[in-house]
Amino acid sequence: MHILVVGLNHKTAPVAVREKLAFTPEHRDRALPVLRNTKSVLEGVILSTCNRMEVYAVVDQLHTGEHFIKGFLSEQFNLPKEEFVDYLYVKANDEAVVHLFRVTAGLDSLVLGETQILGQVREAYYAALEAGATGTVFNTLFKQAITLAKRAHAETQINHNAVSVSYAAVELGKKVFGSFAGKRVLIIGAGKMGELTVKHLLANGARQVMVVNRTVEKARELAASYDGEAYGFDALPEVLVRADVVISSTGAPGYVVTKADVAAAMAQRRWRPLFLIDIAVPRDLDPAIAELDNVYLYDIDDLKGVVAANLREREKEARKIEAMIAEELEAFHKWLNTLGVVPLIAALREKALAIQDEAMKRIEKKLPHLSEQELRVIRKQTKSIVNQLLRDPILRIKELAAEPNAEEAKALFATIFALEEALAARQAQETACRRPEADAARGRLPAVEALELPLRP
Repeated sequence: MHILVVGLNHKTAPVAVREKLAFTPEHRDRALPVLRNTKSVLEGVILSTCNRMEVYAVVDQLHTGEHFIKGFLSEQFNLPKEEFVDYLYVKANDEAVVHLFRVTAGLDSLVLGETQILGQVREAYYAALEAGATGTVFNTLFKQAITLAKRAHAETQINHNAVSVSYAAVELGKKVFGSFAGKRVLIIGAGKMGELTVKHLLANGARQVMVVNRTVEKARELAASYDGEAYGFDALPEVLVRADVVISSTGAPGYVVTKADVAAAMAQRRWRPLFLIDIAVPRDLDPAIAELDNVYLYDIDDLKGVVAANLREREKEARKIEAMIAEELEAFHKWLNTLGVVPLIAALREKALAIQDEAMKRIEKKLPHLSEQELRVIRKQTKSIVNQLLRDPILRIKELAAEPNAEEAKALFATIFALEEALAARQAQETACRRPEADAARGRLPAVEALELPLRP
């Protein structure tokens, strides 16, 4: 059994390729049963976002698993393999597990430490679970990855520092105003970066949007998106007086707002604070504006400087998460090793409970006067004795399964408790199944219940 991830992301494939291999939720849900029944695949999860498409699988053999997953992708998207295989990455076993942990914690994202991917991984896992495509291994691994990501975001400050220009503008503005609640926003120009910044400002409490543009029709289109007001450039002196935040993003060759313009506006504003963000290159706002009292001017370089500093802080926090990932990988190893003792534990329990059941039948024959209530008490107490006797041997064999001599320990365990016959019968039963390996991996065999392993907190 091996763990495999085959995928592509924003680092390995351009958007023109990524969009050809993107699963919609509906397509993914249709594809999961196909993946589940693909040759060599025992379990599967499909993760598809705007920046990545990944197929996670438990496979019986690495090379055949990789081959058939690539074939699965070719069929699902009706594309020859030659059109996309060069953009794919393939990670196996520990590398695949670490990759999943890093992806879920936001360490492999376009924006380091972003949290949206956690929800996307959770949704992908639940879709696979609902489709019956996951089992013992992925039901543990994905829950562990989701728990780790939650802990990483709670115990570090990986997402506390703005690492996009628009977010940085909002963070700088908070230093000026404390809060954007009720503030009026003026957009000069209709650039995408300016519009994105406005979205973040509105999400942080800004209440009114005004748009000034050379083409009033374009101003109206943008303003309509935010139930705002549209103006031509001739109205700029008037709206400067009313604005609290100014975002400028035009393609003009010279300054569209001068120091004199702002000074005139500030006099009418009675010198209320004015926060200006110049996202344009070349700059829209005269740098001399910053010389005025109660005026706070930042250009694109200032914002990028904030982003760079914040990114360095996120990278420090990311190193803490990498240490958490190393711990979780070790924990997953220990859990995975216990899978080898599942048949032993199940056989031992079955044998012990069969002995207990035979003992109860003899008690009922020898003591026919016992009431149903009395028999229930005896049955419960004898089963408790069995469970207590089995507890330590089961714990010991789980511990020994993680040691170098695990196979010897398992053989000795089977010999001591005379489980050879029971194990042989179980193996014969599994062999008779159509896809025994898949059934075992998906948790359909009762042996899996013997694990009783809690996830790490």
